[in-house]
Amino acid sequence: MASNAPVGKPTDMSAPRLPKVAGIDSTVPAPPHTTAPLPGVPPAASPSDAALPPGVLIQDRLASWVSDLTTLHELTERLIKTSSLDGALREVLGAGAALVGARRGMAVLEPADGLGPTSTIGLGLAHADLGTIETVPRGSGSYGRLLDGLPEAGPTAPGPSSTRPAHVPEPIAIRDVRTEEGLDPRHREVAARLGYAASYALPLATEEAGGLGAAVWLYDEPAEPDERRRHLIGLYGRFATEHLARLLQVERARVRVATVAEELLPSRLPRVPGVRLAVRHLTGPQGGGDWYDALPLPEGALGLAVGSVSGTGPSALAAMGRLRASLRAYAVMEGEDPVAVLSDLELLLRLTEPARSATALFAYAEPAQRRIVLAGAGHAPPLVVGDRRTEFVETSLSAPLGMLTCWEAPSVELSPAPGETVLLYTDGLLRRTGDATDRAFARLHAAAASVPGADRSDPGAVADHVLRTLLPEGLDPAVEGEDVVLLAARFA
Repeated sequence: MASNAPVGKPTDMSAPRLPKVAGIDSTVPAPPHTTAPLPGVPPAASPSDAALPPGVLIQDRLASWVSDLTTLHELTERLIKTSSLDGALREVLGAGAALVGARRGMAVLEPADGLGPTSTIGLGLAHADLGTIETVPRGSGSYGRLLDGLPEAGPTAPGPSSTRPAHVPEPIAIRDVRTEEGLDPRHREVAARLGYAASYALPLATEEAGGLGAAVWLYDEPAEPDERRRHLIGLYGRFATEHLARLLQVERARVRVATVAEELLPSRLPRVPGVRLAVRHLTGPQGGGDWYDALPLPEGALGLAVGSVSGTGPSALAAMGRLRASLRAYAVMEGEDPVAVLSDLELLLRLTEPARSATALFAYAEPAQRRIVLAGAGHAPPLVVGDRRTEFVETSLSAPLGMLTCWEAPSVELSPAPGETVLLYTDGLLRRTGDATDRAFARLHAAAASVPGADRSDPGAVADHVLRTLLPEGLDPAVEGEDVVLLAARFA
């Protein structure tokens, strides 16, 4: 049975020292003559206290208090800089290990509402070690018992239920796995195999946020955090839970937006003789109005389109869906004339959504003849990538759709050579680099020119190389901004 009473100190092997903060040694636990400074923690009894002058004792207590508060401030400052659930869990594990005096641990994200996402992160534990720990029966492991007792989020609306807050389970300390009563034999086997002798498990839960998961830290020898350490990790754990709850909301919103956006876009790219297609679509947390399309047309022709609707969120997604559906209809009726297609699209946008603007590029391709006719409305020019050239298509400058009373711009014709790839993209690809427009175009050109020769035959590999070069860290899911669309068409 788990025991929560303080019994001694962690061993030196398992108890790293916290860094000095503001000139004060913030080592936990405090020296014997120092009373625990934080509210709710009883003072440590020490015979030497009576021998100290009152002023010295007060200064000592204040110094320890300031040290604890400064340490917590630094740890929470580091935590709030994390922008992903996995990054936040790793930070929680590292900070918690320092606070409780452990060397290894694991954190499990498993929201009590069952809506996910779920993940397991280890500190000082390999992936195989985490799998070994998960073989312990859930009801025997301390973190498993906490997860099974996690509450759902507390009520947010006033009413009778508001007076009955959800119960948050207490931390579970196992001072010695070998002698603890009630443990499953498999628990002792796993502990012996991985070389840990004690554990301290903390629920990642609050009454307001509900239960999000649990963290457990492992000691190399029998040990248990004292009351002061418990108090510090409890304060930090409540703050960490609220931060994780915010990140969870962002992640769930991003997934919902991405799902809606994908449903509004083609479920698959068409197969047309003479051309191979690939697309990459990256979505931000709020969801933008960037879109693409590839539409088979009569006589072996192919319509290619990319565009962007102003704004973000559900309204932009809805506008994007309407605009894309309309363009498909216009492309079937008069796809051989890209200028007419965009003119009809501009008229529709001006009549139905006068407060919104959009950019678009439509290309009518005849793969058998390797001929493309295209027109753009305020959109970035395509890029042709081949063994002998990497150059932007010279298109005429034109205003975005919805900006003029009557939109019209001349079309451009080009003939890609065999093996060349034409890249259509949205402005989000350029703006996500964070560079000025000229610099972003130059970086895009350099990225396309540096595609390895072995990858040039695969449009998907070309698109991946360009994205990795321009956005080496990918699209940060927590940073608001435009979506990124990259549509590659390689001609045989």
